[in-house]
Amino acid sequence: MKRYYLGELEELILLTIAMISESAYAVNILQELELQTGRTIDFSTVHTTLKRLEDKGFLRSEMGGATAARGGRRKRFFTITVSGVQALRENQEMRARLWSLVPLNIQMKGI
Repeated sequence: MKRYYLGELEELILLTIAMISESAYAVNILQELELQTGRTIDFSTVHTTLKRLEDKGFLRSEMGGATAARGGRRKRFFTITVSGVQALRENQEMRARLWSLVPLNIQMKGI
């Protein structure tokens, strides 16, 4: 079985694209990611991560039509692939497995 390894930002971006669904492009991915995580993330970091995820086969992209609002430029829309979904599932299962091994008294500290 092939293993899918994701860094934290890769996982967050894949989850954000899965949440946004069909209209996911770099700017709204960044905005939603910042809204949901409370983090400030550089646009170039998101763009680089999107390219890396596409190179790994976890995303695919296609160009949308040109719009006057964008000065005739086109948006690149991203969708998650089957491999991307599998990678997210494996990460989720791994985290759940690890959390289940953490003693309850450690999990509840600070409550």
